[in-house]
Amino acid sequence: MFNKFLIALIAAGFLFSACQKKEEQNDTTTNRSAGNAHKVTVEEIINVSEYTYLKVKEADKEFWMAVPKAEFSVGEILFYESSMEMKNFESKELNRTFESILFVDKIDKQLGTGSLNQPQKPVLTKENISVAPAEDGITIAQLYSKAGSYSGKVVRIKGKVTKFNSGIMKKNWVHIQDGTSTGKNFDLTITTNDFVQTGETVIFEGKIILNKDFGYGYSYKVLMEDAKVLKNF
Repeated sequence: MFNKFLIALIAAGFLFSACQKKEEQNDTTTNRSAGNAHKVTVEEIINVSEYTYLKVKEADKEFWMAVPKAEFSVGEILFYESSMEMKNFESKELNRTFESILFVDKIDKQLGTGSLNQPQKPVLTKENISVAPAEDGITIAQLYSKAGSYSGKVVRIKGKVTKFNSGIMKKNWVHIQDGTSTGKNFDLTITTNDFVQTGETVIFEGKIILNKDFGYGYSYKVLMEDAKVLKNF
């Protein structure tokens, strides 16, 4: 379940970087508190992108946790059961490494205010761009309009990088646009081991996977997996 939580954060464009090159050195403990409700008091709040870091205190112990973004107040009482601990977690957004942090996918406020268990979905904006197709390639509009015929096949697409998240679940995650669309589908999500920069125009080549579901309401109608960068512009 916690891997799904991390994937959901990725889908929302969250800049997790715990699994960078030092991933093999990081110690991870799952379900640190499974089956037992924990009561914590909020001491510090840091909001980033679309999720929240909380420094909390339980009894005489202080620690950090990451939860789906919501409104919290210092001094507020929260309850959770299950968590995943990651050590030496590096946040690029904060330019900070946490010696230890808990990822909590379900957290409750006191007085029955309800469970905060759904990360917010990403907001994608169609950019006013026009990118010529790659040689022997297809456009994003062509991919979505004939998705079934491309399922399981390797295709080549040229587009502008609009989002880049590195080292998450052992992959880099990229969003590209080329100015074309089919209905409301104008963005393509790509996983790759290569590195690119936001704003670059890049040719990617990779396998097309359809209806990839990572849970928590996050699924991709079309996803390009294990792509290679053929050319940067």
